[in-house]
Amino acid sequence: MTAILAVIQVLLSVTLIGLILMHSGRDTGFAGMGFTPASQGGTHIVERNLTRLTCVIGVLFLANTIGLFHLLQ
Repeated sequence: MTAILAVIQVLLSVTLIGLILMHSGRDTGFAGMGFTPASQGGTHIVERNLTRLTCVIGVLFLANTIGLFHLLQ
């Protein structure tokens, strides 16, 4: 069970790093690629979905970390 959770931890960490790197400053990332029109004041649906996905993966990463911690004690 520990080996399975360790593999999942590695996959979640790589995914989380990739998702965080996709987030960028105001004029870079998805905003700088032209997905957000200049007249639109808010964030684009792609950026909102990226943020939601990052939060979900982050929560899964946290839960998996806690699970591994309890198994290794």
